[in-house]
Parts: sequence; structure tokens; C-alpha cells
Amino acid sequence: MAKAYIVKGKESRVEYGHPWIFRSDISRTEGDITPGDIIDVYSSKNKFLGRGFYNPQSQITIRMLTYEHEEINYDFLYQRINDAWNYRKQVADVNSCRAVFAESDFLPALVVDKFSDILVVQTLALGMDRFKKEIVDILDDIIKPRGIYERNDVPVRQLEGLEMQKGFLKGPFDTLVEMTENGVKFLVDVENGQKTGFFLDQKENRAAIAPFVKGVKVLDCFTHTGSFALHAGLFGADSVLGIDISEHAVKCAAKNAEINGLDTVVKFQAANTFDILREFYDKGETFDTIVLDPPAFTKTKNAVQGAIRGYKEINLRAMKIIKRGGYLITCSCSQHVDSELFMDILYDAAADSRRKVRVAEYRSQAKDHPVLLASPETEYLKCAILQVV
Repeated sequence: MAKAYIVKGKESRVEYGHPWIFRSDISRTEGDITPGDIIDVYSSKNKFLGRGFYNPQSQITIRMLTYEHEEINYDFLYQRINDAWNYRKQVADVNSCRAVFAESDFLPALVVDKFSDILVVQTLALGMDRFKKEIVDILDDIIKPRGIYERNDVPVRQLEGLEMQKGFLKGPFDTLVEMTENGVKFLVDVENGQKTGFFLDQKENRAAIAPFVKGVKVLDCFTHTGSFALHAGLFGADSVLGIDISEHAVKCAAKNAEINGLDTVVKFQAANTFDILREFYDKGETFDTIVLDPPAFTKTKNAVQGAIRGYKEINLRAMKIIKRGGYLITCSCSQHVDSELFMDILYDAAADSRRKVRVAEYRSQAKDHPVLLASPETEYLKCAILQVV
């Protein structure tokens, strides 16, 4: 097997279990190697460190699969996927869950989401993509879904030299799939919805809002297809308004409200959240509870300052229109904005809004999105429940 040698002084990150080896970490390679092949990794002192997928086109040149001398084959993948599924059965409601979470399940660049009896698969690196057929067969055998859909229409694949594509891997079937999360029904568009069709990482955070929405007036910003809004309605809110800039998302959210029998309590409006928060302040309109669940404001370190300004503005404006004693449930999925920075932003927003704010609860992503301690990149979701006192 071909070998890659790590630059002296860069070995410790690999030894401690980080699954990525960057191009600049590699001093040299030996042997014939085709992009996407499996390569053995050695330290500068010729110590075996493990093996992983190799792709010289990618900045992440090697994605580690194992730290042992073991074959990477069907049986290896079967065991890893089976371990991932057994973990979900232990910690999650498997009617809707992330069945495989890439590096956190020691299957780099493989994402599998389960919506009812349908699986959605992403193979986001060349090496993993070459095992796609085996992965589908294994998923079919272990989970036994009614259908499997591929959502590889993700630009990051182009960095790996892969084409963007989507379609049936087991099917066909109606790609508008109904699933249930925390007792709320959702129609998930696995063909054209964002990412794999639905954001499962907030499941436990959506359940956690129950004490803060019962019997009150709620505003859900960046509602997408209505996930937080509909949970608020189910948990007994007097009224809920969901805001999203996408007309299509708002129509989907309204349909979700209808199938839950919540359309008289939960309403939706297509609008820009930054504008609508300013408009509510100018009108003197207030809410008991506000949810902020924006998309990532930055995907790179270079854009962090802009993201800080964006997060501060929406949180400051929300704090200004929350009634005394009310709650702000505020989130960030920007991986480059860590927990400490996010709390600093919230502190600055509270200071500038001249409101006294205390933390009722601080949360992260759901347990079906486990965090690999050796890889900080696997922890990205922040959710703070704040009381404006």
C-alpha cells in the first residue's frame, strides 16, 4: 500500500485522533496512488499512524478511517454503519434522526439522514464516494428503508473533483416525505429542500422550548419550513408568527401547520428578518418569546467579523422587542463562531439594547450529531435560552 509521511511536528494531531490531514501536513508520499485510494500514514520517524482516503486535489488531502492495521472493505464499512445505527437506537427517536454523522461516526464525509422510512445520503469526499454502492447495500440491509435518495448536489464535492448530482439510490418514491418529530408532523422535500431536506440537529432544542412558549405570543425568525414555530404551537402558544425570506419555505411551513391542525394559531409571513425586527420596534410591537435560528452567517474564518455584526444586530433588535420577563431562544450554526464568541456577542447585544439578560439554559446539537472531542469542527451548533428580565 502507498504511504504518506507527516511533516515533523505535525504528527500529534493525528495521534490524538483528528481525522483530517491537510496538504501542508504531508512531507512526501511513496508508491503508486490514485486519487480516492486508501493510503497508509506514517510519522516522520516511520511510525504507523493509521490509514485513510487520499485525494491530492483537496486541501484535506487525507481523511483518516482507522488507526489500526485493518482492511477497508465491505465488512469494515458494515461494522462502522452498524455501530452508528446502534448508537442512534440508544439515544434518539429513530423515526427522524441523523443515522451517520461523518467524522463523528468514524466515516468521514458520509452523511445519512432518516426521515420516517426514507434515507437521504451524501458522500462528500472522493474516497467515500467510491464506496457509494456498498454503503447503499449496507444501509438497505441494516436499516431496511423504503427508499434511499442521494443529495450530492453540494458545492463542496467540487473541491474533491466530484460532480454535483442527486437522484434515487433505491426507489422511486414520492420525494415529499411525511415524518414526525417530537409529535409534530412535517413534510420533508428530500429532492429540493435545503441540505438533505430538513435540519435534524435542532430536534432536542425544539423540544426544549416547551416551558417558554405556553400561553404566550411567539415570533419565530428564519423559520424555514416552520420547525420551531410549529413546536411552539403544539406546546400551547397563544399565537405564533413565523418569518422567512423564502416564499417557497413559507408555503411549505403553512402546509405543515395545516397538517398539524395548527393553522389558526401559527401563521407565516415572507419577509427579511433584519427588516421585520426593525419594523416591529418602530411600531412598538412586542413578543413574549422570540426564536432566532438563522442560517450560518459565515462558512470561512475570513468572514467571521461580518458574521459577528449580523448576529449582534438580530439579537439586539430581538431583545428590544421582548416583553419584560420574556425569553429569547437564539442559535448559531456557524462553526467558525465558537461558543465563547457567541456568548460574547449576546453579552454585547444585551449591553447595547440596555436590557438585563440572564441565561436560563445553554444547549448544543442533538445527540444524533455527536461531537468528536479530537475534532472541534464536529461541534458547531449553539443554542442559548435567555430571559430578558
